[in-house]
Amino acid sequence: MAREPSITAPTGTILEIQRMSTEDGPGLRTTVFFKGCSLRCLWCHNPESLEMKPQLHWLEPRCIGCRLCLETCPNGALSFTDRGIVIDRAVCRGCGACAGECPSTALELLGRSWTVEALVAEVIKDAAYFGEQGGVTVSGGEAALQAPFVSAFLKELKGRGIHTALDTSGQCSRAYLDMLLPYTDLVLYDIKETDPDRHRQFTGSGNELILENLLHVAGYIGTHVLPRELWIRTPVIPGATDREETMAGIGAFIVGNLGGRVARWELCAFNNLCRDKYRRLGMDWVYKEAQLLARETMERLAEAARSSGVDPAIVRWSGSTGINGTEHDRGNKKPATRVC
Repeated sequence: MAREPSITAPTGTILEIQRMSTEDGPGLRTTVFFKGCSLRCLWCHNPESLEMKPQLHWLEPRCIGCRLCLETCPNGALSFTDRGIVIDRAVCRGCGACAGECPSTALELLGRSWTVEALVAEVIKDAAYFGEQGGVTVSGGEAALQAPFVSAFLKELKGRGIHTALDTSGQCSRAYLDMLLPYTDLVLYDIKETDPDRHRQFTGSGNELILENLLHVAGYIGTHVLPRELWIRTPVIPGATDREETMAGIGAFIVGNLGGRVARWELCAFNNLCRDKYRRLGMDWVYKEAQLLARETMERLAEAARSSGVDPAIVRWSGSTGINGTEHDRGNKKPATRVC
């Protein structure tokens, strides 16, 4: 007799497991961030999630200058300069040997391989906190890029009665979405722009596939038990999507194509707290000088969204706003973990 396949068969590359989140779906949630993304949004708040492979970064305040990492690295990717530890990313293979030997944890490897079995065991530790509304959200990056693993993971969670949510940009194959939807209670779907040229300008890709997949998700919800709910999330980015025209276009698309299936449309305010992430990864960030949006701007854009033809009750905004770039308030709720 053939042996049943083990749930440990697939493996996934996980960036982070964030507990007690209130920003990634209803209730208290544990959010699993997957590495790898199919877009290159200029404003990306999680640059460490873009690449699928594990990446090394150096945390200067922790470093004691012992230089043990230089001796440990098998590829000679590290050097010690007057700027501290420098990582040659063309040479670094992300093996994590140096991070494992660093006595002060100044070197960290971003990204770790998990089995389904181990990840399920880890997140269900939090089940007592989920209550009636909470659960587990898979995010990224783009979780759908690791669909075979994520599907097996979500299936195990549903078998344990845990509420699940998928946070996706929709820039993935329909076949991968179809692997995830049967085990997903809530879909958090990003729409950044309906204009394909502007979308390409800001994300590196057109939005044709994204909108086609959104129509598919809405239709799927209408004919299946799961998913039960669809939320739209729009990042509000200075000089890019912070336009009433953007809100009007997205609202018109929702009204004209989604058949009243959108339960919430959330505008996520730009967050500039990721500057150090880019620096530690040796990446430039075009928004490094950008300031937080004013509350008045978010209120104006939310009103534009409510006036676009959608049910005004589904529109809300979240995130920190500021005065001269300093955090001032947090909108209708705490800021979203990921600025899509």
